[in-house]
Amino acid sequence: MLNRSKMNEAKAERMQQKLDAGFVSKDFPEVTSIIISIIHNQRGARSLLRTLNFYPNSYAFFRINCLSNDCIDGGFDLTQVINTMVRNHTETAKGELNCENNESPANHAAIVYNVAIQYA
Repeated sequence: MLNRSKMNEAKAERMQQKLDAGFVSKDFPEVTSIIISIIHNQRGARSLLRTLNFYPNSYAFFRINCLSNDCIDGGFDLTQVINTMVRNHTETAKGELNCENNESPANHAAIVYNVAIQYA
């Protein structure tokens, strides 16, 4: 069983990172929307489709939580993907990421992502 204090600490850290990230409108003034579609694959579980929408008033925090029950500090960071896309004015990108958790068994979860960015 996961330590509740460690879970609360990770949640508070994630919230602070979100606040520190600022807003999409500040970091990417030319962006009108970012849509991230992911298929979350977890060993021993069904795949789950998720869609995340970001607008100018959204936090520019592109780290997606891992949905594995035993994962506390993991997740999938799409910040570099989105930064590169905006810098190159790219409208779509696809790829795969493994969970960044260091405590769970290797490759316990992964995502396949599709990012679509609209510009003003």
